Order: sequence, then C-alpha cells, then structure tokens
Amino acid sequence: MLFKTAILEGIRDGSITLAFRRWPRSRVREGGEVRTALGVVAVTGIKAIEAEKISDAEARKAGYAGKAQLLAELAKFGSGDVFRIALRFVGQDPRVALRKQAPTKSDETDIAKRLARLDKASKDGAWTLKVLDLIAGHPAVRAADLAARLSWETQPFKIRVRKLKELGLTESLETGYRISPRGAAYLKAAPRA
Repeated sequence: MLFKTAILEGIRDGSITLAFRRWPRSRVREGGEVRTALGVVAVTGIKAIEAEKISDAEARKAGYAGKAQLLAELAKFGSGDVFRIALRFVGQDPRVALRKQAPTKSDETDIAKRLARLDKASKDGAWTLKVLDLIAGHPAVRAADLAARLSWETQPFKIRVRKLKELGLTESLETGYRISPRGAAYLKAAPRA
C-alpha cells in the first residue's frame, strides 16, 4: 500500500486512522503491517464496503475534506471492490536502524551468503553487486533509468532493489535510491570476482 507523505504524517500523529482503496481483491490483511517511508503501519481491520456508504466523517479520518473528495479519488482507479482499511502507526521501520549500522565481520559473511543465494536464484546470474555498484555510482536516479543501464525492465529492477533494502544495504529516496552507510561499508569490504 502506498501513501502520500501528508497522509503518512497523519497516520503517524494519529489524525488519520482509515484508508480506502479500490482493488480487484484485497492486497493487505488484518493483522498485517505495511512498511512506509515514515515507519511501520499496522492494518487493524479491512472490509469490502459499498462506496456510497462511506460517511463524511470516515472520509475525514482518511485525510480527505469529505466523502465527495474521497469518491472522486477512488473513481480514478476504475473497477474493483472498495475496501475500508483501519490503520495504526506502529513505529519506525527497523530497516532504518539496520542501514545505519556498519556490518561486523559476521554480518559481512551473512550478507555475502544472502547475496550469493539471490544471485544463484536469478535466471540472469549474479546481479547483486552490479546493482549495488550502480546505485552507489548514481544516487537519486530514477529506477527506470537505472534499469535501462542494465537493459532490464523497471519492475524487476525495483523488486531486486527491495531485496537489497531488506538487508539494509540501500534506501529509497523521493526519486531513486542511494546506498546506505551499511551498504557502503559492505561494498568496501565485499569480495570481488
């Protein structure tokens, strides 16, 4: 689930407790968590509803001026069910602290093993260090432009960068990515073929 920064700020301060989405099927589950740019958001409830039954009060709890504004936004997403999603801010994304930590020798070994597994599972062969080096050399460059440098499609590139982000090696920017301090330290020590 993606949220605009202003909506995330409202979720974090508690003024926004609902979201509405139009999807062919639910993309989140009750009890699940969504990691966002500002932290972790818990999904405390989800229910398919009729759009006409949304109240002005519910629309305001989702960050809209009223029901009409929310319905206009939902109309942009074509067909599918409308879901009412109850939200609660949990706290900071644990990857934020991780990417600030320099890897220990043990961490370096673990990262190397995990990257090797990702490389081995890829039909394209080794890609992890290639992508880390590319991001290190081109911070804040659009994902589509970085993917093109590798002759890859954008979506597969983004999925791979997310895997590196899970290890605390990269971080997303408003546009593009950058290598985290942990990623930079790992790259400096990484064994090269």
